[in-house]
Amino acid sequence: MSERYEYVPHRLLRRRVRDIASGVEGELMAVVNENVSVTGIEHGVELAYIRGPSGREISTAVDNIEPA
Repeated sequence: MSERYEYVPHRLLRRRVRDIASGVEGELMAVVNENVSVTGIEHGVELAYIRGPSGREISTAVDNIEPA
């Protein structure tokens, strides 16, 4: 991967979702494929950014989101 961040289309963008891990509900603002390095080996991780009722955004694994 050449870019550190890459936006990924997702069917739930701009819709109300729930983060299974934390229980937070809010609007899915973005899904990003982030290029991370572990011990020098790069790989992509898809993160979902959810804006909760307070207006603050949290990130979670994209597999942790479901429609609310």
